[in-house]
Amino acid sequence: MIRSLAKRKKMKVTISYLVLIPFLVFFLFPLYWMLITSFKTDTEITSLKGIPLVIQSKPTLAHYKKILFGTEFLVWVKNSVVIAGLVTLITMAISILAAYAISRLRFFASQYFGVGVFCTYLVPPTLLFIPFFKVVGSMGLLNTKWALLFLYPTFTVPFCTWILIGFFSIIPRALDEAAFVDGATYIQMLWKVFLPVAAPGLIAATMFAFTVSWAQFLYPLAYIYRADEQVLTAGIYTTLIRGDVYFWGELMGAALLASVPVVILFAFLMDYYIAGLTGGMLR
Repeated sequence: MIRSLAKRKKMKVTISYLVLIPFLVFFLFPLYWMLITSFKTDTEITSLKGIPLVIQSKPTLAHYKKILFGTEFLVWVKNSVVIAGLVTLITMAISILAAYAISRLRFFASQYFGVGVFCTYLVPPTLLFIPFFKVVGSMGLLNTKWALLFLYPTFTVPFCTWILIGFFSIIPRALDEAAFVDGATYIQMLWKVFLPVAAPGLIAATMFAFTVSWAQFLYPLAYIYRADEQVLTAGIYTTLIRGDVYFWGELMGAALLASVPVVILFAFLMDYYIAGLTGGMLR
């Protein structure tokens, strides 16, 4: 009986893995295609002969050499790291305080503020980048990467605030009362009680803010024209696409290199990210 149950359990696990294989192939195929394309020669990329799923000629690093030494890729990486890091810090500082106030402090219409904050996130960026163009221009930030510090939080703060409201709301109010009895202030209660308990939500919000800031394309393309001020997404597009000519090898290689930080981030923190996105929905 025990052997039979063990065999059935093993069979179910095997079937589960077999079912997952098509999904893994489907989702990993674009990455595989980008990888092999980045190592192909220009002649092989444009050739219609042979099997395109494998590298037929000798692999080449010419595309990566051109990316690293023939473009300002490293400058774009630096700009992206600076902007994404600062935007994440600004977003979390604002979102934590806003979520704490909405979920715990009692003021007029506080119960509706959370929905209002989330609704601002639903406004499409395509409706805002023209009005923002005038605002950024009047501030003297046009054609500089620092304009993005003003623009990115307009869509990262609302969503991160919404996530944290859900986490702060499910924290028992008995903890508030115990902290007040011990003489804690609101700031001390936030720092010593709420933030440790809501750690998964903080990680999820931080990952969201960083990922969105890292991958944003529309705003840097619309507001920045200097190559030394560009970030990765717009810099790759404006440099490696000239009219109707696409440098596919360099494009695939640059896209792979640009995705490495995000892949590493999710590889180590995926469990916390999923727990953060789902845990706050229990309120």
